Amino acid sequence: MAEYTLQQDLDFALALADKVDAFTLARYGANDLKVETKPDMTPVSDADRGAEQLILAQLAEHRPEDSVLGEEFGVHGDSSRRWVIDPIDGTKNFVRRVPVWATLIALLIDDEPVLGVISSPALARRWHAATGLGAFVTEPGAEVGSTATRQISVSGVSELSDASLSYASLNGWKDAGKLDGLLELLETAWRTRGYGDFYSYALLAEGAVDAAFEPELELYDMAALVPVVREAGGRFTSVAGEEGCHGGNALATNGALHEIILPYLNR
Repeated sequence: MAEYTLQQDLDFALALADKVDAFTLARYGANDLKVETKPDMTPVSDADRGAEQLILAQLAEHRPEDSVLGEEFGVHGDSSRRWVIDPIDGTKNFVRRVPVWATLIALLIDDEPVLGVISSPALARRWHAATGLGAFVTEPGAEVGSTATRQISVSGVSELSDASLSYASLNGWKDAGKLDGLLELLETAWRTRGYGDFYSYALLAEGAVDAAFEPELELYDMAALVPVVREAGGRFTSVAGEEGCHGGNALATNGALHEIILPYLNR
C-alpha cells in the first residue's frame, strides 16, 4: 500500500474540495435542480449525488487503495484508511437557496479522524485541519476578490452565563427525550442560536461560539468536524461523553464548558 504523509493527504483533500466547490456552486440555485426524498424522509438532490460521484472518481484515481464511506453511495473497500464524505451537508438549505451548506471531507485511519475539510463555497469560506498541523479558515481577504488563511482557536469562555451556544432544532431534542434539560441549559447561557449543521462547529473552532450540540447525527455528518474542533483546541464527544464521532450525536465545546454542559444533555 502506498504511504502518504498527513500533509500530502491534506493537500489532496483541499484540491479535491476545489473541484467539488466548482461543481456544487454551478448546481446551486439551478432551475433544473432535481430533488427527491430518500427513505429516511430527508431530501437529496442531483447535486448531492453528482458531487459524491466526482469525489469517488478522484479517490479511485489518486487514492485507489483507500476505502470510502459516502452519504449517498455507501461503503467502498475495507482499508484502514477510510475517507468519509458528505457531499452536501445542509441539503435542505441548498435546495432552498440558503447559503449555509458545505462539502465535508474526512480521512480516518483505524477509525480515528485525522483530517477534516469543511468547504462552504456559497459562504466563500473553508475550514481545514489535520492532526498536529493546526486548524485554519480560508475566507475573503481585505481586498475585493482576494482570500486569506488564518489559524483559528476556540474561545476561553468558562462560565455558562457568558457562553454562546448553538443547539440545532428543538424538535430533535424533544424526540430524543432531552428537551427539558436542553431548555434549562439554554436558559442559563448568555446567548443561544441554532446556526445548524457544519456551521455551528466551524464557528466553535473560530471562537465565535462556545459550544455546539446535536441529538442525532451520522458518521459522515461529524467526521470532518472532529479534527477542526480538536486542532482549534476544543473537545468533541457524543452527548454521553464518548470521545470522537462514533456516538450517533455530538457535543463540541471549547473544552472549558464540556463537563459543565454534559449533565444538562443527559437529564
